[in-house]
Amino acid sequence: MSIHQILKQYWGYDQFRPLQEDIITSVMENYDTLALLPTGGGKSICFQVPAMAKEGICIVISPLIALMKDQVQNLQKRGIEALAIISGMGKREIDITLDNCIYGKVKFLYISPERLMTDLVRERIKYMKVNLLAVDESHCISQWGYDFRPSYLHIARLREFHPQVPVLALTASATHKVQLDIMEKLAFKEPRLFRKSFERKNLSYSVLHLENKLQKLVQVCTNVKGSGIVYVRTRKDTFELSKFLNQYGISASYYHAGLEGEARTITQKKWIDNEYRIIVATNAFGMGIDKPDVRLVVHYEIPESPEAYYQEAGRAGRDEEKAFAVLFYNEMDGLSFKKRFVLNFPAIPEIKRIYHCLCNYLQVPYGAGEGVFYNFNIGDFCSRFKLDVLSTISAIKTLENNEYLALSENALLPSRLQFLMGGEDIYKFQVENIKFDRFIKTILRTYGGAFDRFIAINESDIAKKAGLSYTEVSRMLQELHKLEVISFIEKTRDPLITFLQPRYESENIYIDAAFYNERKSVYQNKMNAMLKYVSENECRSKLLLSYFDEKDLKDCGICDVCIDKRKKTQHKEELTKHFMEILASGALGLKELLSSSAIGTEQLRMEVIRSLMDAGEIKLSDDLYHLY
Repeated sequence: MSIHQILKQYWGYDQFRPLQEDIITSVMENYDTLALLPTGGGKSICFQVPAMAKEGICIVISPLIALMKDQVQNLQKRGIEALAIISGMGKREIDITLDNCIYGKVKFLYISPERLMTDLVRERIKYMKVNLLAVDESHCISQWGYDFRPSYLHIARLREFHPQVPVLALTASATHKVQLDIMEKLAFKEPRLFRKSFERKNLSYSVLHLENKLQKLVQVCTNVKGSGIVYVRTRKDTFELSKFLNQYGISASYYHAGLEGEARTITQKKWIDNEYRIIVATNAFGMGIDKPDVRLVVHYEIPESPEAYYQEAGRAGRDEEKAFAVLFYNEMDGLSFKKRFVLNFPAIPEIKRIYHCLCNYLQVPYGAGEGVFYNFNIGDFCSRFKLDVLSTISAIKTLENNEYLALSENALLPSRLQFLMGGEDIYKFQVENIKFDRFIKTILRTYGGAFDRFIAINESDIAKKAGLSYTEVSRMLQELHKLEVISFIEKTRDPLITFLQPRYESENIYIDAAFYNERKSVYQNKMNAMLKYVSENECRSKLLLSYFDEKDLKDCGICDVCIDKRKKTQHKEELTKHFMEILASGALGLKELLSSSAIGTEQLRMEVIRSLMDAGEIKLSDDLYHLY
């Protein structure tokens, strides 16, 4: 099938969005390709369509577990074989998945970059018929990017196994320096770069300097009709602000990474279906959500980088209709923003101390732990060792950068099972163990493919269909696991820490001080760029676009600064006409002249009077203003 036939058959679209076809054609011609498409620009189509057009399997590398799970489910719904290997999966589960990719008809293997570092995965990828290597969130490979992940640096090693396979790197935001770094780190041969302008002509950016954020939030959410997102920093704020909005008759709910997987899914769906108008969320919300009619995105606090702000604000107005991105800011925000900078970069001895505490908390013996993953409750850890949460996260990220360990996002993996017996043996077991008969039949009728691989299950769904309680379902799954009828892996919701090296004595931990200071400088530059964005009286769109190295920029005309400038120009014209007309009737003192009009501020009226004097239109004589 042609790429257009594939697009129509599997996605139902008659034509590609701007740049998509150019990117796909480049990949089809086996060129290494870097694609920069803004949030909502349809990045996934760019690797999914050519992978379907080529024989073999596409390996997709992404750091976002939730996004991988969503994309795998979406592909499976379209009848396309797709699997994922992510943190939290056991060795047997990974083994079966890799076998399916080598010997089965799997078209897409989604994999986290940390998993690429394991010998098991790398060795098995050698035997796959790979047709494309797609690197999502490719800015993570660059130390100049806003979300550098050292595990990305190992991706280029895959090219040694499949040197003829093209690489498609995708990102929604990257400066020129980061673009060059991506292509170098991924060992591009004959690179092709496709970049859509980051300009969003339908999106009105505003920064509101205010003290009473709560009342302004109600006002903004009331005035802007349609669905919206309010981004906040803490989980507590998601709950409290959504409750506050509901008190004012604004239908709202909350979302953060700590919610149960099912609760997150239900909340997300109700918002997409417009049952909730506003979702108050941490930055865990939004990735992979395709809701084109979002009219409003509010940031209750200042984000840490222009890249993060651009991506999150860009979730508004994907349907290209008018939308608003509003950032609240006050003096306290600026102080806490600078304080976060200090906490984000604890001293190196403190990082080593946190490593020692972490190993004790997880009970990792000296010389052990390599390749093992542990459920990790950061709140409990910080409470037990009396550590600051932000400094602890930063210390763990630094240990990641130096490849001692890897911290995944909240895994929120559903329960999974696989039948260990064949069909005939299962039937025999059901006859001999009648209490399990209806239960096993319910599973087999509800889920397909459980004989070939691990499948995700929902205990609540099984309970409803089998007429059992949730507790009874959990107990029966555990019993079947002990009887070796199934292999059952219970769901997990904590973040996972994987030790990439055995535990060292704290004094033997080496932190690259030069690199650490470089990261500190990169972070400070991004922080300064955000402070510039909220404080300068310049077109907001131009400030963002210039950060991303776009040239020949014009004022957007629809941000708060542009609107204020236009109003000011209009007021100046009206005041000029008014002062000339009123002084034509006779001379006036300054006080009378200023109070003769209510247009604009007193400062603006004084500005117009001075400009009329400079232009020789009026003069001051004996404390009175006259026409010349």
